[in-house]
Amino acid sequence: MFDKNHVHSMECGVSRRGLLTAMGGGLMGAAIPGLFPTVATAQERPKPADLSPKDALDLLYTGNKRFAAGKPEAPHRDIDRLKEVASAQKPFAAFLGCADSRVPIEIVFDQGFGDLFVTRIAGNVSTPEITGSLEFGTVLLGAKVLFVLGHTDCGAVTAAVKADEVPGQISSLFYHIRPAVRAAKGDVAAAVKENVRNQIDVLREASPVIARLVKQGKLVVGGGVYDLATGKVEPVDA
Repeated sequence: MFDKNHVHSMECGVSRRGLLTAMGGGLMGAAIPGLFPTVATAQERPKPADLSPKDALDLLYTGNKRFAAGKPEAPHRDIDRLKEVASAQKPFAAFLGCADSRVPIEIVFDQGFGDLFVTRIAGNVSTPEITGSLEFGTVLLGAKVLFVLGHTDCGAVTAAVKADEVPGQISSLFYHIRPAVRAAKGDVAAAVKENVRNQIDVLREASPVIARLVKQGKLVVGGGVYDLATGKVEPVDA
């Protein structure tokens, strides 16, 4: 003999479970802007070999606009992409950026594994080692853009402006930054921009192999300043 109340309780339980399952499936299937990348996003991204230098630069700025708007797609950040690039890399852009912990370059430009070849050093300055690494990223790996990224309130630039005594070898960075400080007449914000311009010039002119790629139209060298407060990258005319 069946207990009607028990049967009703079971039916209600099934009904509730079915409803929750349906709702869960609907939520998982729904596109939630800025939270999860969609399959189409990853599939539609052009391959580095298909990009022109201008296309590659546009891809960077488009990614930054998404990030600054709070709507990142977070492409190429899953285990499948990790496995895809494990045996080889073909980044579409190479970076000279500051070592500041608040400027994670892949996140700032809404990119992922294997998209960017990044070098970082305090003050985003071009040392021989940095230049050699960027030659590797452009000449051998095929990056179409070489981008110098400075940022607001840069500690290295501020220290170069103050020119106070500092411990260890920190002052070795000042040699590279002082020309920008002089040109900006001690204004930190202006010196940050001027330093980006100077490092662009160094990379264009001090490296024959990079200069050759630029002359051949295979590479564009550009730069910008990342705003720590807004997340936006403002281009710097060089």
